[in-house]
Amino acid sequence: MLLMNLLLDVSVDVAMQWMKMGAAFAAAVAVFGAAWGIGKIGKTALESMARQPEAANDLRGSMIVASALIEGATFFAILVCLLVLLV
Repeated sequence: MLLMNLLLDVSVDVAMQWMKMGAAFAAAVAVFGAAWGIGKIGKTALESMARQPEAANDLRGSMIVASALIEGATFFAILVCLLVLLV
């Protein structure tokens, strides 16, 4: 019985360590995906501005709104990862 409790305690500790590593990995993936998406938005917006300079103001506004939405989703993903770690 004592050995069973010891094994259970050790397995719970290992599971908690893996959970923390998984949450950190998920946060890193969320940040990487957001950075890639915002970079792609910026690249496409700059190419469009080069083709049609008269539409630069509209494109810039759309780019900022899209980037803000991506950042919001990223912050939500990081918050969920932190909640997994702390709760």
